[in-house]
Amino acid sequence: MPTPYPPEFRRDVIAVARQGDHSREQVARSFGISASCLARWLRIADREDTLANASDTSDDRALQVENRELRKRTKQLEQENEILRRATAYFARETLPK
Repeated sequence: MPTPYPPEFRRDVIAVARQGDHSREQVARSFGISASCLARWLRIADREDTLANASDTSDDRALQVENRELRKRTKQLEQENEILRRATAYFARETLPK
């Protein structure tokens, strides 16, 4: 089994191939790898990019749900505070000397 290429080398090759200035065969030849190897690296990179974007989307959804729940809780606490404020004012009137 051949030794794997360093991750930095793979990233550089993928970046050049994605620019689209040259064909895959030309990019592979210039870096000294086979065209099938480059094609496989590109498939893997595309899959990883898709997974990274999907996780970002799920994180956004989770934040939206949490934000909605926090707003609901804030509204409830504000209503409770208003009730307590009015109750305090009512009972303060009762205890004031006339």
